[in-house]
Amino acid sequence: MSKRVLIVDDDPHIREVIAFALEKDGMSITMAADGVEALKLFEQRAPEFVVLDVGMPEMDGLEVCRRIRATSNCPILFLSARDDEIDRILGLEMGGDDYVTKPFSPRELVARVRAISKRVAAQPDVSKESNLEFGILRLNTERRTSKVLGVDIELTETEFDMLAVLMRRPGVVFDRNSILDQAWGNNIHVSDRTIDSHMRNLRSKLRQAGCSDAVRTVRGVGFQLHTCEGGVQLAEDT
Repeated sequence: MSKRVLIVDDDPHIREVIAFALEKDGMSITMAADGVEALKLFEQRAPEFVVLDVGMPEMDGLEVCRRIRATSNCPILFLSARDDEIDRILGLEMGGDDYVTKPFSPRELVARVRAISKRVAAQPDVSKESNLEFGILRLNTERRTSKVLGVDIELTETEFDMLAVLMRRPGVVFDRNSILDQAWGNNIHVSDRTIDSHMRNLRSKLRQAGCSDAVRTVRGVGFQLHTCEGGVQLAEDT
């Protein structure tokens, strides 16, 4: 079955090289030259995979990734001309599935796309699941219930929605705009201070319920579901 792949890069030669390699492997290709065009094509074509350049003018790949992640778990493979560790970590924590540095081997890129696709296909689609679990923490998004070790936690509607955003992708760092888009909707204006206030209240309630370090702040980026007592720690403390 042909997989629909969206290639996003401002360099036409790189787009053509990637397209040739992926089409040779049986994939169906759509190409975009910038972030704005990429978002339009993503909505119109519903690709099953995105190859996304980080360093583009006007709207970079990280911002494109953030907007895609507000509505979709579609796999994203980042491309970058830089090999800085901080860029690579930031890209992956923003929701990217892998990271390839330019110049790259087209054969390696095809292998990465295949590997990510197989891994994602083997995972359940938690974006549509009503039952979310992380360590000793449980949410049911249909019944709007939240529990730690079977004991109810009294969350506000906003706190519940924010926690659900984090629980759908444990370990991924969500910036405030991503949380805003998914928990409030992208047509509502809410200040960063308001988001931080809700997050403090959520943390306090989780702490009282027994999850002392469930939500972690990644300085300068956003928030991450980190660990819940009795669960698995996903990142080292900094």
